[in-house]
Amino acid sequence: MGIDVKTGSAARIKLVEFDDLFGRPLEQEGAEKVIYVPLAELHTFKGHPFQVRDDEKMEETAESIREYGVLVPGIARPRTGGGYEIIAGHRRKRGLELAGKTEMPVIVRNYTDDEATIIMVDSVRP
Repeated sequence: MGIDVKTGSAARIKLVEFDDLFGRPLEQEGAEKVIYVPLAELHTFKGHPFQVRDDEKMEETAESIREYGVLVPGIARPRTGGGYEIIAGHRRKRGLELAGKTEMPVIVRNYTDDEATIIMVDSVRP
């Protein structure tokens, strides 16, 4: 006794596209991506409450960047006057400078001041 495919339960299943199930590939338009921004175009977040110090930990960061590059991109937002404002990645930027690099990988997002402040504070590791 066979199952009639046209009238069985399988007939009621609607097949969807791969992208509907698993998301769209990063190459598609509008997808978030990492860009490389010249350090001169990256500016400190206004009111940034944390200090970036040239101490032993910073030298370790610079040495790691020399050896491996930046493993996690920073987060920045476009500035009205041009360039980008760093939301997360101030230490990485300084490490890149000390390592003699000229660009930083960042993800650019359009955050409001309040959103940017929350992201900046949440991104700081103890």
